[in-house]
This record gives sequence, structure tokens and C-alpha cells, in this order.
Amino acid sequence: MHKSVLVDEALEFLKPRPGSVILDATLGGGGHAEQILKKIIPQGKLIGIDCDKNTLQIARERLNAFETNIHLVHGNFRNLDTILDNLNIEKIDGALFDLGVSSFQLDNAERGFSFKQAAELDMRMDDTANFSAYNFINKASEYELDEAIKNYGEERYHKSITRAIAQQRKKHPIETTTELARIIYENTPARYRKFKIDPATRTFQAVRIAVNDELKSLQGALEKITPYLSTGARLVVISFNSLEDRIVKRNFKAMDKNNIYKNLTKKPLTPKEAEINQNPRARSAKLRAAEKNV
Repeated sequence: MHKSVLVDEALEFLKPRPGSVILDATLGGGGHAEQILKKIIPQGKLIGIDCDKNTLQIARERLNAFETNIHLVHGNFRNLDTILDNLNIEKIDGALFDLGVSSFQLDNAERGFSFKQAAELDMRMDDTANFSAYNFINKASEYELDEAIKNYGEERYHKSITRAIAQQRKKHPIETTTELARIIYENTPARYRKFKIDPATRTFQAVRIAVNDELKSLQGALEKITPYLSTGARLVVISFNSLEDRIVKRNFKAMDKNNIYKNLTKKPLTPKEAEINQNPRARSAKLRAAEKNV
């Protein structure tokens, strides 16, 4: 069961009210959406976007009691402008982005997100997309691989990992998560395995970000959403790595400087110890919020 992160904090900043129109740009299992809907009924509307059809169906079943108050759309939030226009929605009263991969995806071995479970290399958040982790690992140039692992994974041993991948795929394609993890383990120092973070974590993160074009999608969505926010609308973003958080921080800072947003979180909120104890995956979450001025 997916546990939504920072739910109380997200609602506190989002401030959904009866009759509000709210965008949940990363619907996931519907945990945040369910709590938002309780605040905006009976006349409010929630637009939920998710690029994963399977997860979208799970959320639809969870939110069945609010059927008349929801519009659920299969798509990428980078296309939120087209989605809102197609629904004839000109303004929204708030928006939530809960970034990263969901527990549904991580815990489903077949999706190939986790190095802890044997599976084909996949990592597509939208499993109808053509480009997978298999394609990236086996067909990207050595330069592209290295740039991704270095920049998206912030991996200090990116060169040795990239060289090993390039050498191995010359012999035969790298097909599984465990095969990729083994290559990483064999080409990083033994002491690296004593750290809290598994040696494969950063490279798997890098591949996932590259496959799903996550950072460009986030940057594009933050730029596109501004005209749709009504005056006083709140924008809340929960990120799970420093790359995402940096993009959000810079966007909010620039918008605040230009008096378009009021930055409500000079420093990001993080989960309390009790939440981390109940849901260890919450430990890296950071929440930032802003309010539309004009």
C-alpha cells in the first residue's frame, strides 16, 4: 500500500476550501487527492494527472465516492496546459506535485525500478512509452551514459561504472536489474557498500530520470502552471532528491523576486520522525510552497 508523504503539511499549505478547483499533478494512489476532496466537496473539483495507467485505475477505485468531483487524466504533467485546456479549465485554486516514483511502481518487480528485485530493465513510469531503461543502458552513447550517471545520479564513481557498462554491453545486452546492479557493485570500492545508501541507488536514479525525462518535465510544468493559478492560489511541491528540489527552489526564488509568487518556505519542510518511522521512504522528502500574487 502506497503511503502518501507529508499529507498534513501539504494540506496546510495548499489550503483547499469548499468549491475549490485543485490540480493534483501526480495523482499516484490518490492519498493526497482523497484528503483534498474531503475539503473541497460538495461543489469543488479535483483534476488528477498520472502517467501510469495502472496507478490511475487504483486511484480511481479509491476515489470512487467522489466520482462527480474528479477529472482523472492519463498523461504527463509536462502537458498540464493541454490537459486543463481540454477540460475548459482556465484557472485553478491550487496545485500539488508529489514527485518521484511511487511505492506501487517500486514494489512491482516487473516494472524494473528496484535493484533489490530481479526484473527486466524497464523503469518507464508510463508503460505505454517506447523508451525503457533497457534502451538507454544498451543504446545510449558512452558519453550520454556518463553524463546521466554523473549529473542525474551525482555518482562519484560514474566513470568506472560507465566504462564497465560499455564493455559489458559489447559482449551481450544488459537485460536485468540484477545484472546492472552487479556491474555497479563490481566497479565501485568495497567500502562503498558500508554506507547507508546502496551503491546502486544513484545509478538507478540516474537511469530512471533519463528514461522518463523527469527534470525537463518538472521544469516545463512549473513554467506552464503559472498562468493557470488564480490570485492567491497555492502551489505545493514535494521532491525526493536534490536535483528536483534545486529546480523548485530556483523557480520559487525567481518568481518571488519578480513578485509573481510569494515564497512560503524559505527552507523546505521535511517529515517528522514519527512519519519516517512509519514510512522510511519519506525520509528524503522535501516540501516547498508558494502563493500566486497576481
